[in-house]
Amino acid sequence: MAVIIALVAVTILTILAGAFALSMKVETHLAAYSNNDEKLLWMGRAGMQLACLKLTQENNLPYDSMNMRWAGGPGIGAITNADPIPDPYPLGDGSITVKIIDLERKININAAAPDLLQSVLQKQNVDASQISVISDCIADWIDPDDVTRPAGAESDYYQGKPIPYNAKNAPMDDISELMLIKGITPKMFDGSGQENTANGGIPHHQLGVGHTFSGEADYTFTDVDVFTPFGSGKVNINTASSAVLQTLPMMDSDTADAIVRFRAGPDGQEGTDDDTPFQNVNMISASGIPQQNIGPIMQFITTKSTTFEVHVTATIGDQKREFIGIIFRNGRTPQVVEFYWQ
Repeated sequence: MAVIIALVAVTILTILAGAFALSMKVETHLAAYSNNDEKLLWMGRAGMQLACLKLTQENNLPYDSMNMRWAGGPGIGAITNADPIPDPYPLGDGSITVKIIDLERKININAAAPDLLQSVLQKQNVDASQISVISDCIADWIDPDDVTRPAGAESDYYQGKPIPYNAKNAPMDDISELMLIKGITPKMFDGSGQENTANGGIPHHQLGVGHTFSGEADYTFTDVDVFTPFGSGKVNINTASSAVLQTLPMMDSDTADAIVRFRAGPDGQEGTDDDTPFQNVNMISASGIPQQNIGPIMQFITTKSTTFEVHVTATIGDQKREFIGIIFRNGRTPQVVEFYWQ
């Protein structure tokens, strides 16, 4: 009996000691994670400044293109103001990786004129009867008043939803706001076909009934492929995808593909040494675009990007955090105008 009691006691003590050790290990990890939170935050901020540095290295050129260093390309010319920046970049107790995307490669939905917006919807293969509805509803969401356009929707419409909300009546801050606008379906937005439960559980609606339209066709591209809430309002023909280029007036898919092929250079791969980017908008004629089409699209295009979305991944051990920022570059000094993390 004494031996049995001793064995039971040892077993219980062993279990208690193991549980205590596990608890201490968890507490140690939690303490380390908590201690790293501040470090990760400042690493994210440092990553934004590193992105600003990258954006100054080739800013003296009159264009931005996919073969530049900020875009992950080999770069144009020698670096005069900094050494090559490694990726990942060692920093403190960990490292950071920086990815920069110019937002002029997409259409700024807050600045899109009605004719451009309708051109996008038409080439997206939106039902013809819904083009004016969606165009007016987007304009009503962005404008500062509560005056409803002929086919639009303002707060009085959205207040009638099962979970009521108001029209924003201000520029979009995030492209996901499109999912709250009358006429926009999940399939149209990102191709998912899923109901939207973001933004506090506000349900997505299609023409006010809350479901994807049963007769919905396949779209040639989605809203997230071509729209952004930031940017100068013009499209950079050196970085825009074929899907974005073909949405411009007087532009078709063949012409858009020709532009992409031209700037990719002889090897057909963008972001390489032999790229031949457009140095100014007048060079677009070299891509083979019909001369009569050049004039109408000039007001929509540029070769210089001013707004950039930056993704910084900060890593310490097995702990990671992704930071996202918006950098505005107008002149020599880029400025971080938005910064948050996921």
